[in-house]
Amino acid sequence: MFWILFRWLWPEWENVLVIVKPETVVSWHRAGFRLFWRLRSRSKNLGRPRINAEIRTIIQRMVKENPTWGAPRVHGELLKLGLEISERTVSRYIKRLSPSDQTRKLWTTFLRNHRDVITAMDFFTVPTLTFRVLYCFFIIEHGRRKILHFNVTEHPTGPWIVQQLREAFSGSCPYRYAILDRDAKFGKDVMDLLLSSGIKPKQTSFRSPWQNGVSERWIGSCRRELLDHVIVLNEDHLRRLIRDYVSYYHTDRIHESLQKDSPAMRPVSHKPDQSSPLASFPRVGGLHHRYDWRQAA
Repeated sequence: MFWILFRWLWPEWENVLVIVKPETVVSWHRAGFRLFWRLRSRSKNLGRPRINAEIRTIIQRMVKENPTWGAPRVHGELLKLGLEISERTVSRYIKRLSPSDQTRKLWTTFLRNHRDVITAMDFFTVPTLTFRVLYCFFIIEHGRRKILHFNVTEHPTGPWIVQQLREAFSGSCPYRYAILDRDAKFGKDVMDLLLSSGIKPKQTSFRSPWQNGVSERWIGSCRRELLDHVIVLNEDHLRRLIRDYVSYYHTDRIHESLQKDSPAMRPVSHKPDQSSPLASFPRVGGLHHRYDWRQAA
């Protein structure tokens, strides 16, 4: 009777008989585990090996000379210099996230399977110093992302577009499809010329620029890498600027969709010897650079 009354008055009397509770033992173990790994992490021999100072210097130089470049572009340039390094390491050093993958559309399966015979065309506008609006027309192939043709005009008309298509698809034409939007400038004459050349026009849906993603991507690249940094004077000036950019785009610029190669299949340049310095060659008026090893003197 006494014990029953005692336990009723003091229900936690058993806790004083336990020297160490299970919760205390678990907390000690967790604290010891944290201390163990804190001490191990101080060892200089653990973790991934640091890249050498030369590569770090090259990465810093590329980022400094090309402020609009991200980790994929810098990584591609390093691969072309024969320097094996992961893109994640490059991203960590330049402290810039890689572009996120865009949402995939179901119909891109068709584009992927037929890209070698697909072309795309589009217009984009550029204001001049005197506030005139110029229209730049271009045709791009999906296979190697090459610009097949481009031209500039202030007054794009159906006959003018037809003449551009004749110049682009003269002779034997290997392409079978042409993607274009529903702009009124692409009238019946344009469609008839494409069909007579053996090319089937594929018009995108209304207000669906992603269906012509290759063209839109090139327009964005041209603006970010060239047009956002210059003031266009007139048609000849714009034509000269884009001609210079297209040359750089084909021979030097690295493309993620081409396994970090250029449309013209830029060769890998290996370092001739340990004393060979790195040389940078300005492109597009110094907005971008190409890198190669210089022969030691």
